[in-house]
Amino acid sequence: MDQKREVSDQSLSEEGKIDFDHSPEKSKEVHDDNDLKANIQVAGPIPLAAWLIIVTELCERFAYYGASMLFQRYMLEKLLIAKGKATAINRGFQFMSYITTIFGAVVADKWLGKFKTVLIFAIVYTLGLVLLTVSAIPKLAPDMGYAGFMVSLYCLLSWGTGGIKSNVSTFAAEQIPDRDYAHPTKTGVTINHAISVERIFRYFYMAINVGGLLGQGITPNVTDKGWDLAFMIPAIVFVVGIIVFAAGKNKYYDRPPNGTILGKTFRCVYYGFRHRSERPAGTHWIQGAQPIEGQTLEWDHKFVNDLEVTYHACKVFMVYPLYWALYNNMSDNFVNMGINMRRPHWIKPESLSFVNSLVIVIFIPILDMLVFPLLRRAGYRLGPVTRIIIGFCIVSFCFIYVTVLQHFLYKTGPYYDFTGKDPNDPNHHIDVPKAGEGEAINDLTIWAQLPAYLLIGISEIFSSATGLEFAFKSAAAELKSVVMSLFLATNAFGSLIGMILAIWSNDPNFVYLYAAQAVAMIIMTALFAWRFAKLDDYVD
Repeated sequence: MDQKREVSDQSLSEEGKIDFDHSPEKSKEVHDDNDLKANIQVAGPIPLAAWLIIVTELCERFAYYGASMLFQRYMLEKLLIAKGKATAINRGFQFMSYITTIFGAVVADKWLGKFKTVLIFAIVYTLGLVLLTVSAIPKLAPDMGYAGFMVSLYCLLSWGTGGIKSNVSTFAAEQIPDRDYAHPTKTGVTINHAISVERIFRYFYMAINVGGLLGQGITPNVTDKGWDLAFMIPAIVFVVGIIVFAAGKNKYYDRPPNGTILGKTFRCVYYGFRHRSERPAGTHWIQGAQPIEGQTLEWDHKFVNDLEVTYHACKVFMVYPLYWALYNNMSDNFVNMGINMRRPHWIKPESLSFVNSLVIVIFIPILDMLVFPLLRRAGYRLGPVTRIIIGFCIVSFCFIYVTVLQHFLYKTGPYYDFTGKDPNDPNHHIDVPKAGEGEAINDLTIWAQLPAYLLIGISEIFSSATGLEFAFKSAAAELKSVVMSLFLATNAFGSLIGMILAIWSNDPNFVYLYAAQAVAMIIMTALFAWRFAKLDDYVD
């Protein structure tokens, strides 16, 4: 392999590092003041505009998790849908919620900008919550319960979620000054843009989980008083979030719409692939899109080079669909397990998702203010790829545990594997209640699920929050929303995997289902580490 080709494959800049910050402002400042690099590097303060966006996300996640964590049990108990079909509907909703992020990015980039896009899709989202609430009113449920539920999920809530998620995290990060600069009061200290972005994504992710924590802690316990009331609470909270977001209109930096960047990106990639034979020897095939002398294209040399860097960085996202397929079990298959476990009267099958969010809320500040700064001062920095690998290893171990737990649930009476047969007495049959006719509960406590939720929570900090950060930092300024949408779309493909696996999401198949996911994740983590671990050596 010649030198040019090696440089292209590793996406290196002239200095031998991936250039995650493509801003001319930062480049100019660093070149004008090289002493900044020798200073102590710290994160800067989070601007008020970013805090308003973070609070809005907190409210949106309260609404999302406060409502969606009820869907599985609502379908089983009130709509009388079987486990497998309910799981497929739930994963289908998640698929739509994340595949629509691409549409949300196009709307923001081509027509409206991020502020207006988020605001409009938030209104669509609210309409979905209102319809969900109305369809669950006891007097109306017999006539419109199922239809209202499906329209709400697939026509309103999923589109609202996608339009918001594709823009809101990037919008928060864009409120940070796009440069390194000397600390205003401390000599020898530099406010580092990359570290500031790393911090804002951790706190953004913490806001997601504070919202999820409150939503999951409140709404399940309200269902005994009425499903309509349980769905109404998320609607009210999200209206508050919209008000907070709108109040910051004059404080935001909102990058003006500059055309269909997503379309331009795909056209450039397609053009480069078609003309790959015309690229300079030893370069990547995307370089086939470089304009030749006298040729006028809608992109320039810099865009093609930025796109190549982005392309290589996005390879890191390839394992995420499998990660999300495992993660999304919390919203359905873990609930299926909890329904069949002994628990206190004040605990609902989906309530332990509260622990997942609590772990993240507790650990993110500890990592941000104590662990990571101490590691940096000691000269050791956990690069983004290393953090992602740690998260993947943790979730793999989680599913080994869940597989063993499900095995013991099936081996514990009186209903055993919920097929109506006692494995210790083939001649004895136990009637297993059907959906809506009561619960079949084995003598295994729901508290045994706690380690699973705890492990997934820790894995999120390392894998999911870092993925958001990596997506933002790996793209040129005009490609950030495209890359963020592609990262979020990995969740959609994870949900697609879940929809396929839903075929087997019925008793007594769950042991094999969890085991297959654990083995797949272990293999993919090993391949990911082998292919990308060295990338941290080049990350700036």
